[in-house]
Amino acid sequence: MLAGEGAFAAALPLVIGPWSDTFHTPLGRRRPFMLVALGPLAFCLALLGFMPSLWTIALVVFAFFFAYYVYEPPYRGLYPDLLPEEVYGRSQSVQHVFRGIAIGGALIAGGVLFHVWEPWPFLVAAIVVTFACGAPIVLLREDGGHGRVFEGVGAYLRRSWRVLRCENDVRTFLIANTAWEGTFAGMRTFVVLYVTVGLGQPLGTTTSLLGVVAGGYVVAALVSGPLGDRFGLARVILLCSIVYGSGLLLGGTATRWHAWYLPLVFVVAIAGGSVMTLAWGLLFKLMPPEERGAIAGLATTTKGLGLIVGPLVAGAAIDLSRSTFPETHGYQVVWPILGLPILLVTPLVARLMRAEAAAVVRSG
Repeated sequence: MLAGEGAFAAALPLVIGPWSDTFHTPLGRRRPFMLVALGPLAFCLALLGFMPSLWTIALVVFAFFFAYYVYEPPYRGLYPDLLPEEVYGRSQSVQHVFRGIAIGGALIAGGVLFHVWEPWPFLVAAIVVTFACGAPIVLLREDGGHGRVFEGVGAYLRRSWRVLRCENDVRTFLIANTAWEGTFAGMRTFVVLYVTVGLGQPLGTTTSLLGVVAGGYVVAALVSGPLGDRFGLARVILLCSIVYGSGLLLGGTATRWHAWYLPLVFVVAIAGGSVMTLAWGLLFKLMPPEERGAIAGLATTTKGLGLIVGPLVAGAAIDLSRSTFPETHGYQVVWPILGLPILLVTPLVARLMRAEAAAVVRSG
């Protein structure tokens, strides 16, 4: 059910992204989509706590995914629309700091609220989402107009395909982003099982490990943006990718848990968090202004592909490796499998360093 998110992420942004480029209304181009999605987002979250069966939960979750991927591509497109290029890195740092706070707060508060009354986490989430996602709709201003607002689904799909075919630097980024998102999705799916089943550790160890990862993620969000704006986003991503991918490869050698792993995990988490934090900022620099919505949609589609492929490949590798790595029931293979794509796309990131420098020169 949760893996179904990948299908929505892969399909919807191909239409919503380029549509938001041509949606010239008095409210602007991006915010009308966000406004339309806001009500269903909150409504689906509020309903989830009261669903009587798995099938009704699935229907509501899929409706939530649909609304979410109507909201996200235009929201992403607002960043390069409204911000100067010299703060793209820092803007993503701020966004990821809030993201880390939100994830940590939800994991802690969600469990507490669930024990008080099962529907509470969903009702509170609906309220938070209404205010948080409604704020940019109310507070931001973008250029409006009265042009044509719908060119047809086929036209938008062809536009996305044209961007993918003609924009070489964007295509290079999308290939790298698929690897980054696939690795992240695979780790998110199997990290708890690796610790509890593969290494036979109690949930307390998992909590400590996830706390260290979250701490590294927040540190990455705080420092990577300013570093990227100063030294180049692609350069910082390249250096962090080497640490990130190498750390995951080394993770495949562990068959027993040791507390001294935590500092190493912290370093790898900072590197991985920096890659994920700066990725969109780099894409913003590579976007032609007239294609920002379409490219944001394509980038969100690569996230969907990662959500689908990453967990499937990692899960298949675990199943095939159970007899080869009986000490961890095959789970240790997940780290080299997920680390390899990060290292394989580093030549592409090196190429994007030159593209970023050229984009900076063009922007003056």
